[in-house]
Amino acid sequence: MSLLRDAERCLQNQLLHKSLNAFVTGAKRDERLLNSLREADTRLRDGKSRSSIDGKLIAIKDNIATKGFPTTCASRLLKDFVSPFNATVVEKLLNLGAVVGGKTNMDEFGMGSNSTHSFFGNVQSFRGEGPEALSAGGSSGGSAVAVATHQCFAAIGTDTGGSVRQPAAYTGIVGFKPSYGMISRLGIVPYANSLDTVGVLARDISSVRSVFDAVNGYDSQDPTSLSLFSRLRIAQQKPKYKHRGSFRVGIPSEYNVEDLDPVIRKIWLQSISFLKEHGHSIHQVSLPSTKQALSAYYVIAPAEASSNLAKYDGVRYGTRDGDTDDLGGILFANTRGKGFGEEVRRRILLGTYSLSAAAIDNYFIQAQKVRRIVQQDFDKIFNRPNPLRPSNINEYSNHDRVDVLLCPTVATSPPTLSSLAGQAPLEAYASDIFTVPASLAGLPAITVPVSFEPEINGLPIGMQIIAQYGDDDLVLDVASCLVDPAS
Repeated sequence: MSLLRDAERCLQNQLLHKSLNAFVTGAKRDERLLNSLREADTRLRDGKSRSSIDGKLIAIKDNIATKGFPTTCASRLLKDFVSPFNATVVEKLLNLGAVVGGKTNMDEFGMGSNSTHSFFGNVQSFRGEGPEALSAGGSSGGSAVAVATHQCFAAIGTDTGGSVRQPAAYTGIVGFKPSYGMISRLGIVPYANSLDTVGVLARDISSVRSVFDAVNGYDSQDPTSLSLFSRLRIAQQKPKYKHRGSFRVGIPSEYNVEDLDPVIRKIWLQSISFLKEHGHSIHQVSLPSTKQALSAYYVIAPAEASSNLAKYDGVRYGTRDGDTDDLGGILFANTRGKGFGEEVRRRILLGTYSLSAAAIDNYFIQAQKVRRIVQQDFDKIFNRPNPLRPSNINEYSNHDRVDVLLCPTVATSPPTLSSLAGQAPLEAYASDIFTVPASLAGLPAITVPVSFEPEINGLPIGMQIIAQYGDDDLVLDVASCLVDPAS
């Protein structure tokens, strides 16, 4: 096996699939990149590889800071911005021998569900052509398409309300959102600080695990990074709740919505039967707050975004507009009005309103209360207590406690790009209905392609596995059982 040859194939695929627009900035086949790959090949031959990702081409979402590439967030406002430093996640990958395979396209500042809100144009799925071209999902659609079409070994994305899992489900790959705080957010351009989570996309679970192991860890420079003490407490709990060959799998009844695609429902039932046949017990559970979770998310996320994006005024950050900024006497009015896309402007307005004195009690505060109820609903059904909120394990009945949840990742098949042109914003927001609850609670969740018959658009269906906070390894283990029972 030659790492250089594998990377060359990925670079050729980047050229071959350029029309899909997966990359804002692709990897340059220069001497520096080739030397890095040759050195990795030498280490591999000598048995001195730095890690399992040594010499692997890993694409980085364009809202993650990289020194050697622009970091644009797919926005006109940052189209010329080059970061003076690497994000912690990028630095960790480089230290273990990985090679940055380019910066992937996305929804502007991570705001979108179909990767159609980019200054650099839509990301297109490899399924369908012309008017029938399918959505790649969002906001990490570029990362998902790059992985699915072998333009890289794996990709790093960010997941705020499903932005890794939804595009992974749309493109038939694996998408993993770890527990909030497991991976450093230093160098991630924020959308919503309390929700943003660095995630991993790859074609198989072992690759996801390799990349996750490489970037997981405490970062003293990131105030949201999970502390060493909390990590130790999670590690100490694991032997007590260790599983012995079989898992208790919960099926949340609220996810069986009326609008669920019949094919996806059928695959869900087949997945349940499959796990049952392989010795795992199935239990119906209830998460009553699921119906309110989406509404709470679309209050909290825009509110945090309106605060985070206030600094982009063309003075401190961002490309200043050439026209005179004299609209209403406000210096930066034209810069922000023209620099931000329509969806970003919409969410800034929504967030600003929900934080206003007239609305904060009725919207933002209520949404935060719903968020806490969502967290409590999950805590009630999991066997393992939440390590961040110590409580009596007997606080709730043990009768229906489960190890993980199994549910669909999305409710419908990927829409065509042409059908999105007239779509109302609320319709697009509804596509996050199954991914948002885990994000609000900060829980680890993964989507895996399940290839029972039938398929949709020739692709396997994405099934989502969710576990208690800190049970990231358990999520990966159960996902492996679903894809490969021998594991």
